[in-house]
Amino acid sequence: QVQLVESGGGLVQAGGSLRVSCAASGRTGWNYAMGWFRQAPGKEREFVAAITWSSGRTYYADSVKGRFTISRDNAKNTVYLQMNSLKPEDTAVYYCATNRDVNWLRSGVGEYWGQGTQVTVSS
Repeated sequence: QVQLVESGGGLVQAGGSLRVSCAASGRTGWNYAMGWFRQAPGKEREFVAAITWSSGRTYYADSVKGRFTISRDNAKNTVYLQMNSLKPEDTAVYYCATNRDVNWLRSGVGEYWGQGTQVTVSS
């Protein structure tokens, strides 16, 4: 069983930066992957970024490449999403998710999900 808790969301002006965190508890296994998704009102859930726990390989959606960076802290069982050069279209609820298979996770299939943290970018 895995529990995920997101934090760090808030209100920021366009062009600003924000870092959200996801702390995991419980057994995940060495090969588990963790990632971030987002969902805006009236829109489908969108993949943002993912990282494998064992190797640290990263994956990004084209819309955030060059602006967002995903990273992990093994000692804290925590993943971070550093968001720079934020745009109003980045406004959404950001969710953390895990899966034993990074490819399933990238496809939107999560075995565990967090409750989400709101990120609002004003113009």
